[in-house]
This record gives sequence, C-alpha cells and structure tokens, in this order.
Amino acid sequence: MRWSLYFWYTSKDDPADAEAPSHKYLLKGGFIKQVASGIYALTPPGYRVIRKIENIVRKEMERSGAQEVLLTVLNPAELWKETGRWDLYGRELFTLKDRHGREYCLGPTHEEEITDLVRSFVNSYRQLPFILYQIQVKFRDEKRPRFGLIRGREFIMKDAYSFDTDEFSAMMSYETMRFAYERIFKKLRLNTLMVEASVGAIGGISSHEFVILTDYGEAKVAYCPSCGYSANAEIVKLPLGKQQQEEEKPLEKVYTPNTETIEELSQFLKVPKSKILKAVLYMVEDQPVMVMIRGDREVDENKLAQALGTENFRLATDEEVYRLFGTQKGFIGPFNVPTNVKVLWDNSTFGIKNAVIAFNEPDYHYVNANPERDFSYGDFLDLAQVMEGDPCPKCASPLKVGRGLELGHIFLLGTRYSVPMKAYYKDQQGEDKPIFMGCYGIGISRCMSAIVEQYHDHLGIKWPTIVAPFELDIICLNPSDQEQKEVAEKLYLMAQEVGLDVIYDDREASAGFKFADADLCGFPYRLVVGRKVKEGKVELQNRHTGEKTDINIQDAIQVVKELIDKDKA
Repeated sequence: MRWSLYFWYTSKDDPADAEAPSHKYLLKGGFIKQVASGIYALTPPGYRVIRKIENIVRKEMERSGAQEVLLTVLNPAELWKETGRWDLYGRELFTLKDRHGREYCLGPTHEEEITDLVRSFVNSYRQLPFILYQIQVKFRDEKRPRFGLIRGREFIMKDAYSFDTDEFSAMMSYETMRFAYERIFKKLRLNTLMVEASVGAIGGISSHEFVILTDYGEAKVAYCPSCGYSANAEIVKLPLGKQQQEEEKPLEKVYTPNTETIEELSQFLKVPKSKILKAVLYMVEDQPVMVMIRGDREVDENKLAQALGTENFRLATDEEVYRLFGTQKGFIGPFNVPTNVKVLWDNSTFGIKNAVIAFNEPDYHYVNANPERDFSYGDFLDLAQVMEGDPCPKCASPLKVGRGLELGHIFLLGTRYSVPMKAYYKDQQGEDKPIFMGCYGIGISRCMSAIVEQYHDHLGIKWPTIVAPFELDIICLNPSDQEQKEVAEKLYLMAQEVGLDVIYDDREASAGFKFADADLCGFPYRLVVGRKVKEGKVELQNRHTGEKTDINIQDAIQVVKELIDKDKA
C-alpha cells in the first residue's frame, strides 16, 4: 500500500481528554475516530489490526472444535423475559421499540438467542456436545464510558457457547476454552493473569477473567505472591474484624464543625481513620439502605449489588439525607434510624472499641462509642473494597492489589438459561434433561487497546508483528531523487512478492515527519532509503529495540522476511 493513496491521517497534537496511552495513540495515530461518547469508528489501519486479532481468535476457536455462527444485533424482548434478564440486567441494556410497539434490545451478550437457536434443533443426547461462537458488535449503555476502546458503549466481541449433557462434560468444555484463551493471549503477545471472578448479570456456577494489569483497568484485581491465588477484588472475601482488646472509655459528645469527610474528621480529632465508623446512604429505587463501614474502608458497590440483588441503586442526595435523618452528609449514624431504612454492617466494623461515630446531629460526633453499650449491630456482610495487605483467603498472606483490564471472561453457566428457556434433550432412557451450558467472551476491540497499553513508548505504539497494521514501512527520504525512488519502488514490489504486509511512504514530506509517523503508528520494521543507496545500502530499523543496521539493498527484503517470520512463530 502506498501511503500517498491510503486513507490514513495522523495528528501531531495530543487529543484532549485522552488519559490512557492506548486512547491517546489510537486517536493520534489515526486508527480510530470518536463518533460519540463511548462510540468509535475504525479507520482502514485500525480495522487491519482488528482483523488480525480476529484471525488469531478464529484459528484457536476452530482448533478447539468451535463452529462459527452470526447472531442478530436486535434481540426480541421475549427471549430476555424468558430468563428474567430483561429486568435484571440493569441500565446498561439498550432497549427500544419498533413501529408496532414490540420491544427489543441491542445485544450486550447472546445467551438467550443462542439458547433459542439450539433448542430449535437439538433434542437428543446424540447431538451433544458442541461449541458455537461468533464475532459480533455488542452494545452496553455504560454509565461512564472512558479510555477509548477500553470502556465503550459499542464494541466488538467474540462470544462462544458450549452445550453439554451434564456438568462434568460442561467442565471439560470449560477447560477446552480456558486452554484456547491462554493460547490466544499468548499469540497476541499479551501478558495476562487468570483470576477468579463473579458471575454477575450473566449468572451461572463459576467464572474466571483474563486480565492485564494497567492503571486504566476498570476493576481491582487481588493476587497473592505466596500461594498464587488471584481474583477480581469484588469476590475476595474479607473476614470479620478482630475483637479489639482495650478498656471502654466514657462516651463523649464532641463539637466537630466543618468535618464532612473522614479525612477532615480524622485530622480534627487526631484519631486514625480505622477508629471512625462512617455511614453511607444509598437509595435502592425508593428503599433507603445505610451501610456502616470503617472509616479507612470504602464500599465495594459490586459486593453491595450482589448483597442487594440489583445494580439499580445510587448514593442518596443531600435532600434525601436531610428528609430521612434531619442532618447533612457526614453526620448520619445508626441512632434513631427511621423504620424504612435498612442498615447493613460491613465486616470491618465488628469488634471496634472506643469509636468515633455520628448520631444525626450536624457538627457533632460521639467519641468512645462502643457496640452493645452505645449502639447495636445489625446484619454483618462483606461489603468493603479489598486493600493492599488484606489477608489472602487461601493462605492468609498479604495480598497485592492492582487495576485489572478484563480481556476475556469464561463462565460455567450450568442450566441457568436452559431451564427457564426449556432447552432440553432426551437422554439414553428417553427422559428430558436440561442442557448444561458455558459461555466465553473476548473483547476484540478491547484487545487492541490492551496491546497498545503493553506496547508503547513516549513516541507512540510498538505493535507486535503478528497484529501490526503493516509489518514493514519503506521510507523514501527524497522522492525527487530518482535513484532513491527507484530503489524504494523496487523494495516495495519485492516485499509484496514475498507476502509481507508493507506500506510504502512515498509522500512528499520531510524525513522528520515520516519518521515521527512511523514511530507513532508502530510498524515493527522500517527500511529507510536515503543517501546510502549510492553505496548499495539501506537502513533497517527495529521499532521495538531501536536498533539500526545498514544492509545491502539486494538482501534487505529477505532479511526483513526472516525477522518477521521469527516474530510470528
């Protein structure tokens, strides 16, 4: 491809509001264009990368025995209502009606439709097991789309579904997909970590995520260097707090003006945050729920959603706090709680002694408050975010915590969808049995961002050869120099003949401009045709190592091909 004829436009300016390196370089490098918040179009070079990722995924899916299908984007509500997910999925579900008033959603995932497809044709154990997969556009109405393709409202996903006669067979399919995922991420040159995860809105028996550690991940990941345990932080179980051994002091009412935050209160009273009990008020539709948690902890809203059985909740407004407790945020506590307010106590609050606690009077707190004597506990639940140093659930060693970007998620669904949708088969005795299922997703477009997150420097992207939009960039420094132009043209044709993905930068632009674009766009190899052609030489540059080597013109393409073949092996 000649760059002068290719639809590819880079920018020298950093895009506004792009925090993640992948977001910045994919926009700046002309791989994507924002259409709306969380919605991006792929340009020709961006789509080339996506196709290469898809090809790797397809090869491994087919190697595992999976068969490709293509389901619909527009899903009828009836299917989702059969499983109860029309109401359970939450606000991320894009819904709409057609001109006749029939309800649909834009598919965020396809468990219902694939189950409907299978129940239409499968009725005997002889037809099982099998795995179906697709690569399809998905839609989720993210509350806060950000970081480009990392968290979008429209994205490309590979989703696969296994169908088996029993749980043991389903677990074998699960393991087959797990191995396939490990191969996929290895071929994509992604350093991933497999972690235990919540089944969430998908449901089922168990699940695992494949994540990369990055500051721009959307979830916390906890892992134990001692025993190898790793999990999405939202499912890491934190134990009850330990009973503190200290003498109870007299309860005292203290004036605490201008202390609406835990930080302000801690500094004002000169007490550690761990000695403060704070109340966080949520509204679950019209039901107020107050979470009591230690001051040095934060509520994990994923854990809270699991406890409440819904994701449809929010923090209470100032007006709601005043209406219920007659005070302001920062001063509510578990005293004279209205009967319609449900109170949940996080495990961290158990056993505390001589605590600081609010009691619904503005600008005042109690100090030296003690359970049973001054206030009563309610139901204890694990609702706190995991912190660095918390005990590992398996070996009790200190946990490490990082931000994780989920690239793949596998679920052992069991009969979560087959029972409500009556997807049955007849066993060898002629009895109807529900099909055991699994589902397996990979964020194709998110993988593109993840690769950039792991492969970039201050100049731009450093694509692994196997997914690079072009493996080789040939730069003619001075197209008006006839000899340089002829050599560049010859190398371009030779590269095409041996099957290399090559782009020829034949633009009338300065050498610095072309080099900056080459670095930004991340081509693994670069042949620079300049003044050294008079000596029969061109310069070979390696984007990953920065190494530069003068090589003979007649050997150049063969040398590059051998390097590329080695990279892709």
